Amino acid sequence: QVQLVESGGGLVQPGGSLRLSCAASGFTLDRYAIGWFRQAPGKEREGVACIRFSDGSTNVADFVKGRFTGSRDDAKNTVYLQMNSLKPEDTAEYYCAAGPNLCIGAILPALYNYWGRGTQVTVSS
Repeated sequence: QVQLVESGGGLVQPGGSLRLSCAASGFTLDRYAIGWFRQAPGKEREGVACIRFSDGSTNVADFVKGRFTGSRDDAKNTVYLQMNSLKPEDTAEYYCAAGPNLCIGAILPALYNYWGRGTQVTVSS
């Protein structure tokens, strides 16, 4: 059974950091790119980062560039999203998804096939 499970969300103060994990089971990620997405209440889901599992190349959306970075652990079949200097506007449900083995250009939710259930990130003092 193909499954992606996110973890690592929580409540953090502005300026703080969190590291989200996306663990895959039922398939190996080496033929996929993993996208990180977020959706705040009343807003559309938006792509935050893409990590190409086979070579570790990444693409990060401009609005989080310099604060968020993606990485992966081959042995654990897991992808991470390190989020630093968090702001209240980063508050959202964060999802990971597996999609085409390419991380170029816009990170579009419609291109991704397998989705996790999400983890909530709340940035508040």
